[in-house]
Amino acid sequence: MLKGPISKEDAMSYHLPEQSAATVYGDRLMIHQRSMSVFPWPTGVTKVFAVIGDPIDHSLSPVLLNAAFTAAKLDAVFVALKVTREHLESASYGIRSTGIAGLSVTMPHKESIIGHLDRVTERARRLNSVNCVFWDDGELVGDSTDGPALVSSLESDLTESIAGKSVMIIGTGGAARAIVLSLEEAGVSEIVVVGRRDEAVSKVVALGRPVARAGTVQDARNVDIIINATSVGMAETNGEGRSPIPAELIESRHFVCDIVYYPAMTPLLADARAAGARYSNGIGMLAHQAARAFWIWTGHEPPLDVMLHVVHSRGH
Repeated sequence: MLKGPISKEDAMSYHLPEQSAATVYGDRLMIHQRSMSVFPWPTGVTKVFAVIGDPIDHSLSPVLLNAAFTAAKLDAVFVALKVTREHLESASYGIRSTGIAGLSVTMPHKESIIGHLDRVTERARRLNSVNCVFWDDGELVGDSTDGPALVSSLESDLTESIAGKSVMIIGTGGAARAIVLSLEEAGVSEIVVVGRRDEAVSKVVALGRPVARAGTVQDARNVDIIINATSVGMAETNGEGRSPIPAELIESRHFVCDIVYYPAMTPLLADARAAGARYSNGIGMLAHQAARAFWIWTGHEPPLDVMLHVVHSRGH
């Protein structure tokens, strides 16, 4: 990692994997034009993409997507914007008026953003959840990529298909709903949904029929994969320092996935490690989400290996 400012005379090439082409100048990363000459960056025509949420300081989306834009030699930048619940409406006007080229949406706005869009995809409509916003013929359109991203990440971590596996998912929010729908589509044998409110659990179960059912954390003893799709364990939230299930329910045969990645080692994952189970945090899901958003926004093949490289190089 480069530290401290670099003078113009000392400008140097900074290489991620081979797909990347960039130059460090001062404290900024500047991309090459097709001619490979360096231009001042950002410019008046640089496309701006963003993620909104609260909290947002921990977001790794700028790291992932700026690396992707650099690797693809696109004149674009990605930033994280803190938007509180009470400011979502005004922020949505700002997105339109400033010409934000594409938007990622994270907690707590995945449901409430829908009322500020022109339309949503069929998947987002079924889930009542949006995490990716794009422009189509002058309209702001919302999509949900949480579920497909989680399945892609899981299968990458497991190095095998999840078809035929039994899964317990903890949570009933937007991410949980998206994941359950995609798990059913991926051919898992059983989905056990655990939540605090029966009505909310029933709605999530409906998305995973016929293989989904309501359950309790005790069902962890009978599944192959445990997924935490809540914010329990996330730093700077009310759930910080807690795990969504008792540690004694985790066994070495389990694969445990926590969609939280801040901190990288959540209490749930620490319990999984102690039990000798395989585990992963939300970094993989985030990278696959970012890759899907990159393709939706740009039409370019996402440089997923570059994106994973820069995240893991930061110790995640």
